Amino acid sequence: MAVKDVMDALREATINNTNLSELVKDIKLVGKTLEIVYKLPNKGMEEVLVEKTREALESVPDVEDVRVRFVEDVPARPVMGAPMFTKRRVPGIKHLIAVGSGKGGVGKSTVSANLALALSKLGYRVGLLDADIYGPSIPTIMGVKGGRVEVDQNNRIVPLEKFGIKLLSIGFLLPSEDTPVIWRGPMLMKALTQFLFDVNWGELDYLVLDLPPGTGDVQLTLAQNVHMSGALVVTTPQDVALADVKKAVAMFKEVQIPVIGVVENMAYFVCPDSGKKYYVFGKGRVAEFATSYGLKILGSIPIDPELSETSDKGEPVVASHPDTDTAKAFVGIAKLVSEITERRQRNVFKESG
Repeated sequence: MAVKDVMDALREATINNTNLSELVKDIKLVGKTLEIVYKLPNKGMEEVLVEKTREALESVPDVEDVRVRFVEDVPARPVMGAPMFTKRRVPGIKHLIAVGSGKGGVGKSTVSANLALALSKLGYRVGLLDADIYGPSIPTIMGVKGGRVEVDQNNRIVPLEKFGIKLLSIGFLLPSEDTPVIWRGPMLMKALTQFLFDVNWGELDYLVLDLPPGTGDVQLTLAQNVHMSGALVVTTPQDVALADVKKAVAMFKEVQIPVIGVVENMAYFVCPDSGKKYYVFGKGRVAEFATSYGLKILGSIPIDPELSETSDKGEPVVASHPDTDTAKAFVGIAKLVSEITERRQRNVFKESG
């Protein structure tokens, strides 16, 4: 069974002039049992939705049982007297781009660092903020472990610079790289807000945010308080990674941060002797996922030992080996990111004008 087959079948079924595919919040296959989670527009529709779903999926192969769950899709109503969230723009920043994954271990920080370098290579002024407070890895990847920041005359933090990129991480404020950050939510949120608004970023075309894994406090706080141009989601081809990435995509959509696209990391391995591609973790799953969620695949990064080695050495591949296929893949991703964000901004200006 392919996700695309399920979504195609659900597009053929309608309820109240709405395709069932438009109500899907999540899909997963456990053995031969397909579980579908729907956004429920109105109570009382459950039985009809279950019946129509089973009818639509009768001809889909490899599905022996269908389970349907619901979550209410009720628009939020402002409470009288409650403060409304106001999204602020970071002064001097043209585009704020979040890089998330929903899951750890997929190479999100490596993608963030090399994306920032690729944007810089294209001529943009770029900053990189390590928003993973509990597991900062940008200092290692960018070769600035042990770096320390200072404050200017206005008591604003002055970021470090490396490879022409402005950098900030909690790692620059800790006594040593082994020092754990043991903070509750409010302290974490205050630190992140300061990292954005109490920093002398100067004028930047792009500020790339390397988010922590998951869909927790950090993502919610940023979504509620900071204006973002969009988000990238990073995944590997395994089902276990895609399951969590779906949650990240749903979270970005729920908090109204546009998803720019998907980056497929560890997509394949190229044998150095024959040049043949081997899809170690499988092929086609990320394309199916992107299609079913209406997302664009921005690029695929191969399994490249050089990529991890250069990251460990603090010499990211885009800076240290710019002529490799891996580095060129990151530059291609950066080009698409810039084209999409610039086009969206032009459309906003047209609509407001």
